[in-house]
Amino acid sequence: MDRTLLLHPPRAYNGALLIASSPYPPDPFAHRARRPFSPSSSSSPSPLKIQNQILPMSLSLEASSTTRCEASLSNIYNTDADIVDLDWENLGFGLVPTDYMYMMKCSSDGIFTKGELLRFGPIELSPSSGVLNYGQGLFEGLKAYRKEDGSVLLFRPEENALRMKLGAERMCMPSPTVEQFVDAVKLTVLANKRWVPPTGKGSLYIRPLLIGSGVVLSLTPAPEHTFLVFVSPVGNYFKVLKAQNIAKEKGYSDVLYLDSVHKKYLEEVSSCNVFIVKDNVIATPALKGTILPGITRKSIIDVARGRGYQVEERLVSVEELLDADEVFCTGTAVVVSPVGIITYLGKRMDYGNQGVGVVAQQLYSSLTSLQMGLVEDTMGWTLKLN
Repeated sequence: MDRTLLLHPPRAYNGALLIASSPYPPDPFAHRARRPFSPSSSSSPSPLKIQNQILPMSLSLEASSTTRCEASLSNIYNTDADIVDLDWENLGFGLVPTDYMYMMKCSSDGIFTKGELLRFGPIELSPSSGVLNYGQGLFEGLKAYRKEDGSVLLFRPEENALRMKLGAERMCMPSPTVEQFVDAVKLTVLANKRWVPPTGKGSLYIRPLLIGSGVVLSLTPAPEHTFLVFVSPVGNYFKVLKAQNIAKEKGYSDVLYLDSVHKKYLEEVSSCNVFIVKDNVIATPALKGTILPGITRKSIIDVARGRGYQVEERLVSVEELLDADEVFCTGTAVVVSPVGIITYLGKRMDYGNQGVGVVAQQLYSSLTSLQMGLVEDTMGWTLKLN
């Protein structure tokens, strides 16, 4: 789960994590989805108990058309208006309705039409739409941050656009071009600029959606697709899926899944990727089709290598997890979140400094400093919005 993230003073959240192996084979089409864990399943191993600690933070995934998204802001209120009056100190990770959303449609010819900004609200779908009947849809998630000078930064939006394109291809859906995707995100954020939290109080979560909105009856790609973008200011992140609820009922904070074949290799936490550190070598499960290619994961790998660490993408066993010097998770919502304690088969493993390890702290500081524009972006990862 995402943590309560504070800059002054540092504060930790003490939670627990349930690690479980899915008894079901991996689904190559479900980058993020996992089968619910059943404690009564004979094929599931004994759970591991993990306690999550929090870093002292300052704030809490080829289109046929080359048409550029050029929705106009001419009729939108002044995007430089004052920040909305919210209780930023207690902002959670839930939907806060904002002012505008973005919509763009694509017909059966695979060409996306010019998009437009609309007032945030319900959309109309046929009961026989592809997304409702056959689950033909996918989503991405990224964030916008407010700098101390009041300007707003996006972090690697083109990577989300490329990941949506890959997912769309597997779902037999057309997707926006990288340019269309980034333009739509920029327009949506600018139209809702007053909802971007103050520096250090959270971020503006951006949710692009691609759905089969056309009418179907048989199992076939929808004849029409809709691309949507909406945003919400967020702080702390909490899970709501069934497996997480089971874990929380047992006193855990989250679920870390093992592979479904050997039931001994780490896959990912329900909403984020996992890393271990041993003797200054950082290891993370390799992307083999069942693990989300996280953009924060990718960024942390690059940042770590830039700081001189050896990073390995490979199979990582439970035994290595228990013997690690540090364990931490990464994701858009959780950023970098360290693990404090693991208990497995009666053996408890305490990580140094209550889980706030040196490596995780360094990587967190490096990444968030880039995201918030506190240091020069030599990686070319941030996009400043005017």
